[in-house]
Amino acid sequence: MCIYLMMTEANLLEKLKKGDKTAFAQLVALYSSKVLNICYRFLLDKQDAEDISQEVFIEVFESLHSFRGDAQLSTWIYRIAVTKSLDELKRQNRKRRISSLGKLFHLEDVANWLAGGSMPDKHIQENENMKLVMHALNRLPDNQRVAFTLSKIEGYSHEEIADVLSTTTVAVASLLYRAKTHVSDELERILKK
Repeated sequence: MCIYLMMTEANLLEKLKKGDKTAFAQLVALYSSKVLNICYRFLLDKQDAEDISQEVFIEVFESLHSFRGDAQLSTWIYRIAVTKSLDELKRQNRKRRISSLGKLFHLEDVANWLAGGSMPDKHIQENENMKLVMHALNRLPDNQRVAFTLSKIEGYSHEEIADVLSTTTVAVASLLYRAKTHVSDELERILKK
């Protein structure tokens, strides 16, 4: 079965590199749902995820000639989806990023005050809390955020994450541990205040 899939992928890739539009439509049909899910898990907004998914396939189309086949075609596409999603996160305003992080960790209190749900007289304290959360978020490297999202939200195995990040499963376990510890500690410290 695996050899058949690899041959099918190899044939698809060959057709794609020749500019076969039907092959590209097949590629989009095969991977669009998974790409959309990955983008959504990072962006937490359906419209943004759909927009970035389209950008992913534009990038795939424009970059097919440079795909060397070192990884599976699906892994390469998922890497592009992760990168594009992270780029979009960087462009979004800070308040939205922090609110999404609060929702991701199911910390409704954090998400609520970051979304403006508290009383106006607490504005000064909110600004301080916002700075603390931004500090924690800014110190979290992208690779830790990617590993955490792919593991805890998408349900990827350590092996699959290692393929996406071009690293080892031991490194993935370390990234996950550090990401959870760092962000949880920072948010717990904020909530205690």
